[in-house]
Amino acid sequence: MPLIDMPLEQLKKYEGINPRPDDFDAYWDRALKEMKAVDPNVELVKAKFQVPFAECYDLYFTGVRGARIHAKYVKPVHTEGKHPAVVQFHGYTGNAGDWNDKLNYAALGFSVVSMDCRGQGGTSEDPGGVKGTTHQGHIIRGLDDHEDRLAFRDIFLDCAQLAGIVMELPEVDPDRVGAMGGSQGGALTIACAALEPRIKRLAPVFPFLSDYRRVWEMDMAKDAYSELRTYFRHHDPQHVREEEVFKRLGYIDIQYLAPRVRGEVLMAVGLMDTICPPSTQFAAYNKITAPKQLEIFPDFGHEHLPGFNDKAMMFLSKL
Repeated sequence: MPLIDMPLEQLKKYEGINPRPDDFDAYWDRALKEMKAVDPNVELVKAKFQVPFAECYDLYFTGVRGARIHAKYVKPVHTEGKHPAVVQFHGYTGNAGDWNDKLNYAALGFSVVSMDCRGQGGTSEDPGGVKGTTHQGHIIRGLDDHEDRLAFRDIFLDCAQLAGIVMELPEVDPDRVGAMGGSQGGALTIACAALEPRIKRLAPVFPFLSDYRRVWEMDMAKDAYSELRTYFRHHDPQHVREEEVFKRLGYIDIQYLAPRVRGEVLMAVGLMDTICPPSTQFAAYNKITAPKQLEIFPDFGHEHLPGFNDKAMMFLSKL
């Protein structure tokens, strides 16, 4: 088969090359402490869209730095006692999507919550206010400010905070909560389960936001990663700060959050992925120490992977 990356046997052993900050664990412990100190002020507003077997709500909560975060919440109505839930995360620049695409899990008796990432295509707030460039993307937002101001730090925390909120809903069994998503959503699924380790099952698909230096060295800083190239061209054209930049990006590199995951993992990767190179995905997967299974699609890229949604549903339905 054609190759755009390493041979599969090398991918299975690949450990990533982006530098890991020395204070990585302290960084995220400090971030979680900040998150837990926030009063989320949760609000549920009944949506106009309704179906006979579920109730649909707009859910709002306050995240770090005062941002008001929005998610869509679907609750099944014909269940007895506490039931499982699944938290869904969308792709880069997108939003929580339509109500109807959450009804399959609601029909199985799951509560479903789908978050709008702050500052992207939904209605969640982005307070902004960072020093340095905010041009073109969230990977580089806050890169020239204090490391606590990195945009994806706050987005990762929103994911964990929302999962915790869902676990506290009276109708949800906190021991039966899963997470899922593709691309950015796959990265957020891993980050969520890392920062909220009570997540029991997670189904990430071709996760984004991993092993930034590998993306750069493969000359694939385009499409979703194009802001890396834009940043260097405008702010460090001779790469004087290259080591510093990639080390700072290490704070928001999911491969280094992956060892914190405790839930069981079902992940999918396409070996022809030119958006999120396979090696970057394996860098994260190979660091997961929890029970895990990888579904490999040799001829597919960053696209629909036939049959995986069905496998993910069967996997999550065991909750």
